[in-house]
Amino acid sequence: MPTLDPRVDAYIDKAADFAKPILTHIRKLVHKACPDITETMKWSFPHFDHKGTVCSMASFKQHCAFGFWKQSLMEQGAFPTEKTAMGSFGRITSVKDLPPDKVMTGLIRQAVELNEKGVKVVRKPVEKKELVVPKDLTAALSKNKTAKATFDKFAYSHKKEYVQWIEEAKTEATRNKRLATTVEWLSEGKSRNWKYENC
Repeated sequence: MPTLDPRVDAYIDKAADFAKPILTHIRKLVHKACPDITETMKWSFPHFDHKGTVCSMASFKQHCAFGFWKQSLMEQGAFPTEKTAMGSFGRITSVKDLPPDKVMTGLIRQAVELNEKGVKVVRKPVEKKELVVPKDLTAALSKNKTAKATFDKFAYSHKKEYVQWIEEAKTEATRNKRLATTVEWLSEGKSRNWKYENC
């Protein structure tokens, strides 16, 4: 019998109806591939550990995600080449979006083996380039002291998320809407991805 964490049960119970069968299926496959795996919650979503983190799953409003901690060291042929969401397989909206069970259990065993062998992912140090804050964002923040104070206190990565979001707008109307939302969220002390931080 696998050791199940009641917090993972609660997470699945709170998930949207479309997500419950996906999360349940992934969970079964993980335990099938590695009966000794340990369930836990990190960053508010389920993780599976065996001599270190193996993989994790998450549920959002319209999709699920499943990812391997050491995907960069695994066979890449099983993973989509285009990123559509966090995780190893992009946006998962049904069990059919996952590879066949045999492929999945093989990948999970491969990830477990990496941990058993003590293989580490060599992470390149991230170079922090000077962040260029758009003039319209600077102007908008100058009109809201609370929002500006939040932005100024944020780490480089949080500032960059907002700047990129604004810069990626394809129309002026979208950009203006994103600027207004940015100021609103910053005045409430929120990061760009605040919705996902407590999922």
